[in-house]
Amino acid sequence: MNGVTVAGAGAVAFLLAGGGTHALGRLALRWGITDRPEGYRTRVRPVPRLGGIAIMLGTVVPALGLLSLSDPRTAVVVIGGIAIALLGLVDDISPLPKATRLAVECVTATGVALGGVEASITGTWLDVPITVVWIVVVTNSFARLDNVDGALGAVALAGATPLAVTAFARGEYGAGLLLVTLAASCFGFLPHNWAPAKVFMGDAGSLFIGFTTACLAALLITGDGSGAATAGLLLPAFVAVVDTGVVTLSRLRAGRPVFRRGADHLSHRLRRLGFGARLTALLLASVAGASGMLGMGTAVRWISPIVTVTAAVAAALVLVTLSQRVPVPAPPRKRPGVIAERRPSATSRTSRPR
Repeated sequence: MNGVTVAGAGAVAFLLAGGGTHALGRLALRWGITDRPEGYRTRVRPVPRLGGIAIMLGTVVPALGLLSLSDPRTAVVVIGGIAIALLGLVDDISPLPKATRLAVECVTATGVALGGVEASITGTWLDVPITVVWIVVVTNSFARLDNVDGALGAVALAGATPLAVTAFARGEYGAGLLLVTLAASCFGFLPHNWAPAKVFMGDAGSLFIGFTTACLAALLITGDGSGAATAGLLLPAFVAVVDTGVVTLSRLRAGRPVFRRGADHLSHRLRRLGFGARLTALLLASVAGASGMLGMGTAVRWISPIVTVTAAVAAALVLVTLSQRVPVPAPPRKRPGVIAERRPSATSRTSRPR
């Protein structure tokens, strides 16, 4: 696999995702698959939500054309990613119970782990359940990042690029090609999703991005020692992990349900500090890119895994703690028979609760 082939696959992915997002956005408006203004949302008109299917197709189609599922581990990641994207599509059309979503995610992640994608944390049979739990957690953490226009697409682009370089450096050409097409697909999607967004990726896209990133990160550290494996899992998902930590701590302190939607994510707090939607997306992408570069340095043994893990954990704790000092709007209270009032806030129409 040479550079021209990889570049060609990336170009096809970019065009498929960009053109597909436009076409599917028009279909979503016709079919009523939209994100409608309610609660925290202050948008004036509905926004179509099928952009995630274009991201999935842009990622998978060029890779399948070149790989033909010859690598069993890459094959299970592709199949699992398609299944998760379809789960998200169903959820976009008609919201599923959380238990149903979680069950499908667990079954799919288990299939990937049993297919050879295993994070070597303990070197025992425990690595399979650890891998499954990590994939499910990261999948949903990435999905919850999709709360400000352009944020998740930018984070995925910035994070997948150094991870692709890591894959090629380690001789994992199938994983590297998938990461290139994922990054290119997010790049093709971003013009449609950049604030103010014309199309959303929906759960089909956000779950697919999280699942694919988590699986490929685990694939790249299969067989490594515990230190390198920990760094290889944590750094590609750093922004998503920090955001989940911010939200979890905030809601526990406030006595609110952890899994209920709210405008208290890291991106919402940046908006409260006065950053615009575009700058917020760029800031999050910069952090994702920096952590990805740190992970790449660890994978090629330029940096000690102990140093990177220690630095990443310390940085995460600082960010989670400092974020608690930024005030967030209280959740709207619903009274029987009354629709929750839309209140303007610094999250504005380019921010969405997750």
